Amino acid sequence: MKSIRQLFPLWLGALALLAGVGQARAASLPDFAELVEQNSAAVVNISTKQAEKAKRVMPHGFNVPDIPEDSPFHDFLKRFFGEELGQQDDLDDSRSLGSGFIVSEDGYVMTNRHVVEDADEIVVRLSDRREFVAKVVGSDKATDIALIKIDAKDLPMVRMGKSSELRVGEWVLAIGSPFGFDHSATAGIVSAKGRSLPSENYVPFIQTDVAINPGNSGGPLFNLEGEVVGINSQIYSRTGGFMGLSFAIPIEVAMNVVDQLRTSGRVARGYLGVLIQDVTRELAESFGMHRPSGALVARVMPDGPASKAGIRPGDIVVEFNGKDVSNSAQLPPMVGASRIDEPATVGILRGGQRMEFKITVAELPADDDGKAASRVPSPKEAPKPDALGLVVGELTADHAKRLTMDHPAGVVVKSIEPGPARVAGIQEGDVITMFDNQPVSSPEQFRELVAKARPGRSVAVLVQRREGPMFLALRMPGK
Repeated sequence: MKSIRQLFPLWLGALALLAGVGQARAASLPDFAELVEQNSAAVVNISTKQAEKAKRVMPHGFNVPDIPEDSPFHDFLKRFFGEELGQQDDLDDSRSLGSGFIVSEDGYVMTNRHVVEDADEIVVRLSDRREFVAKVVGSDKATDIALIKIDAKDLPMVRMGKSSELRVGEWVLAIGSPFGFDHSATAGIVSAKGRSLPSENYVPFIQTDVAINPGNSGGPLFNLEGEVVGINSQIYSRTGGFMGLSFAIPIEVAMNVVDQLRTSGRVARGYLGVLIQDVTRELAESFGMHRPSGALVARVMPDGPASKAGIRPGDIVVEFNGKDVSNSAQLPPMVGASRIDEPATVGILRGGQRMEFKITVAELPADDDGKAASRVPSPKEAPKPDALGLVVGELTADHAKRLTMDHPAGVVVKSIEPGPARVAGIQEGDVITMFDNQPVSSPEQFRELVAKARPGRSVAVLVQRREGPMFLALRMPGK
């Protein structure tokens, strides 16, 4: 057994080793101090003021008595019921706070559209406490980007980086004014890239775990080189505060918008004229694909670029201008950033075969808001359902008109019972326009297609409903 004197050198060696590990870990953590010092001056606080009319409403059935001015109750009632002791409109100031950053020495500032939307006055405060009243140069609803201008020169400005070079797990830093606390710095890592959010078709968001709170909106997201790679825009929260999920607009998307706002005051986006959806595992099987990939075309707009080029519902877009399309969320930003009136190469899968189309990209119509059709009334009495649990009927012109169908054809789901169709998500009132990649023209032809489908395999079914066209994967009964 070794003595304590013999073990002492070993203990010293172990302590030295642990100290070395601690120093190595400390050395691997980034030091944000210099980055903050170099860039804080180009980050601004933005406050807005909006005049609102607030009406003092009298309680129901209550009449203000005629009180003499020298009465002690006169001032009390005046405070609650207006200067004339009656209903009166007053002007209240609604204020909001946000962040922004200087993108040019002559006073152009980038921020979020929702920070300055409907503002009667926009005040930009610099790090040296100077304040300027700003005017809106332009804004873009689709990306939530706004460009404002202050009357100043020789301003500090940020350097632009490339969000495309970010890696998941990389350190990033945000500077902004959460809850009005100017020039607060928070750090974290990139959690994901190309994140799609509901109703945000043209922004492949950068997801981070950087602490972002109200007031951070419009502020910059920096990489470790001190370059702006995104604009902090949204948070996911059930409480209104930070919960570990923050989303930033990639700087390439933002600068494309800003450049257009500076030159023309508006933003033009590319347009193919298709409605798309994700390819699920079941749909991939029905289309003969080895794995889910691409953007499935559910609808082709009449007289649109895709329609003129020959794209059909059921085609799967797998490549756009040489870039792979792995899911439907990737395609809209690619198309939106394309040059108007110039050809684009679109690679698709049709019937298991790879094809390429040249499509001249058009400009996205101003009214392209994906309006849904009105709901179809539920059918009444229905005959006996088939093996899928469906009873289908003829598509009438009135029914097709309610659904604003481009090419009225298909069969109406009159009723649905428990079975494969219900499991697939088919609903009463749906119009089935394609079954197993074949157009549906009548109830008789639909029954023939169902009879021909191989038992046990997954079949793609295209339905038209209130939300628009949608492919569903239906598993045929049998083995």
